[in-house]
Amino acid sequence: MIEAMRFPTVWLCSLVSLTTLLACDPAGEGPAAAPAPVDPRVGAIFPEGGKVHFCTGSVLHSSSGNLILTAAHCLLGGFRATFAPGFSGNAEPADLWQVDDVYLDSRWVAKKDLRADYAIARVSNQHGGSLEARAGSGLVLGTTPAPGTRVTVTGYPAGAGGSPISCQAPTAMTPGGFPALACDGLVGGTSGAPWVSGTAVTAVIGGPEGGGCQADMSYSAPFDEHIAQLLARAEAGGPGDKAPTDYDDGC
Repeated sequence: MIEAMRFPTVWLCSLVSLTTLLACDPAGEGPAAAPAPVDPRVGAIFPEGGKVHFCTGSVLHSSSGNLILTAAHCLLGGFRATFAPGFSGNAEPADLWQVDDVYLDSRWVAKKDLRADYAIARVSNQHGGSLEARAGSGLVLGTTPAPGTRVTVTGYPAGAGGSPISCQAPTAMTPGGFPALACDGLVGGTSGAPWVSGTAVTAVIGGPEGGGCQADMSYSAPFDEHIAQLLARAEAGGPGDKAPTDYDDGC
């Protein structure tokens, strides 16, 4: 999610299906992200060997226990990345998981289709064991939440060190069919952050404008049969996809 051109919240609300419980509040009294306890199922994504995290990912429940979910625009080609689950301030080598293979929807690979801005990656750790066992559990892959569904979004603002922030708010749907969430403070670095309902991840920050040019409005690619098929392919364990090497969020 990139902070850039900002439009008034009242204008953004007019774009979203407000027959829902979307918490659009022009007075600025709506939901806002705040510091949150560490969730071991959610972590920060770093360039390999780097200290500055730039995106958020989550542990995805799988048979192997070694899959993570994030936004596709977080895992561009040409560099390697690591994932630190439950990150808080620093990460020891034993807490870092190397991204080995990235699985992408063919629509993203072909033309960076915003409806396919999600990625599943297989990870490994030099100390062995599974990521899901280390985290205690993984999030079950769900489907796009119905408008008005209350979700919890936890992510990491970009930077060195730091701790997670989180927000609870009801979802909405844009006229174009993208899940939307009005919550202030989900700033750059929260791209890929999971939208959690119960034990399921039903969306991740991404899609239009890299998840939203405004810090008070976030989006996701829809979760449907395409992402379910992607998980099945990642579970099968074949080779990953070649990711695009460039990306412009339009902000």
